[in-house]
Amino acid sequence: MWNRITSMVQNGVRDLFPAYFALVMATGIVSIACYLLKMDFLAFPLFYLNQFFYIILWLLTIARIFQHPSRLIGDLSNHRLGTGFLTLVAGTNVLGSQFVILSSNQTVAFILWILGLALWLLLIYALFTILTVKEEKPPLESGINGAWMLFVVSTQSIVVLGMLIASRFSPWDEMFAYAMLGFYLLGCMFYILIISLIVYRFMFFKIGADEMGPPYWINMGAVAITTLAGANILLKGNAPFLNDLIPFIKGFTIFFWASGTWWIPLLFLLGAWRHIYKRYPLTYHPAYWGLVFPMGMYTVCTFRLAQVMKLDFLLVIPKFFIYLALIAWAATIFGLARQLITTFIKTEAVEQINKKITKDAGKI
Repeated sequence: MWNRITSMVQNGVRDLFPAYFALVMATGIVSIACYLLKMDFLAFPLFYLNQFFYIILWLLTIARIFQHPSRLIGDLSNHRLGTGFLTLVAGTNVLGSQFVILSSNQTVAFILWILGLALWLLLIYALFTILTVKEEKPPLESGINGAWMLFVVSTQSIVVLGMLIASRFSPWDEMFAYAMLGFYLLGCMFYILIISLIVYRFMFFKIGADEMGPPYWINMGAVAITTLAGANILLKGNAPFLNDLIPFIKGFTIFFWASGTWWIPLLFLLGAWRHIYKRYPLTYHPAYWGLVFPMGMYTVCTFRLAQVMKLDFLLVIPKFFIYLALIAWAATIFGLARQLITTFIKTEAVEQINKKITKDAGKI
């Protein structure tokens, strides 16, 4: 049995999906959504489970760095896979947000924010440099997908957690608020640039059912986290210079919330086209965590937007949407568990076959 588990772990390290930290992003934001909506009986178990996921994924990632560096670099330089590494940034900051909101632990959150910022600096510049200078590049229609929105998500996650721990930078209130506003606007710029390319790809190139995958839900998740970042600046920002910018930030925040809301019906329609009309099989893939995260993030950002704008009528949306997020999370975690069990059984079968071959060879 131990040999089978070891074999599974080794295969998992070798083939680890670059965007697997989306599991942490999805679990963390659904936990926060449950907490805000007074569902503590779900929020705290998900919080503890997320810490376990985070540690396990880091152990697998570190093992992959040392055991399979060439495969990791190959994924990093891949136009379709490379941006998935930015889930390390967003997952770290979402977990940090959980520590602040659920346990008021600013110390751990601060450490995670520093780690998230360091990872952002490393990965953003590595990705832009590698994807710019590589000699062989794919055409737009095969090189871009919804995972490119992780440029936005990772950047805004710095702002979301940063504003939650802003009190730790009290001697430099104005400087820190200015930096967070800069990150917020940078994330907005990334969204406007990348969504233009994605819509262009949608409208003017053929797209198959296999290509219309769950990462395109990050089209909505990116503007949802942008909305949350804007709301956190409005809620937590104390620097005097922000007073003049409040109308602008409010307008921009509502603009991105409206954009995210517009995406939701279209994404459901495209999902129905993929799985019902085209009959594309619905099987587990770690990319589906990129569908769960936007649902949880839309729930949280709408709650915070209603809070900061004093628009109580908006609270109807998170009270309904939380159940969609929970169903999506439960279905995806079931898929993950089923895949692990199936892989274990297959590994056992292969081991039995190998033993039989060895035994038969000995008789010969």
